[in-house]
Amino acid sequence: MRFLTNVLVDTILFVAISGFFPANFYVASVGIALLAAVVLAVLNWLVRPIITILSLPINLLTLGLFTLVINGLMLELTAVIVGAGFRFSSFWMAILVAVLMSVVSWVIAEYFRKP
Repeated sequence: MRFLTNVLVDTILFVAISGFFPANFYVASVGIALLAAVVLAVLNWLVRPIITILSLPINLLTLGLFTLVINGLMLELTAVIVGAGFRFSSFWMAILVAVLMSVVSWVIAEYFRKP
């Protein structure tokens, strides 16, 4: 259930954020956003733990800020896998989208958290 909820929230966020930054972050359709959300969820499940462990020393040195770069890399990798209907103008835009998605996802999770 949590997987489906995360995919749905990410799909909505992809569409919404691309509406705010149409020149820098392009999502062709809601279907592409859904595909990208599924790809991102699978990448976060399979690839992210490996990258997080390998980057642990630099993550400790930067007090966790390197996690933003990892999130941006996951989004860039998602864009490569999904293809032309989902793209970023730059790596910095991918990092900005990752930050926005993290903040909004955290707010949504806190709102729906059971007391």
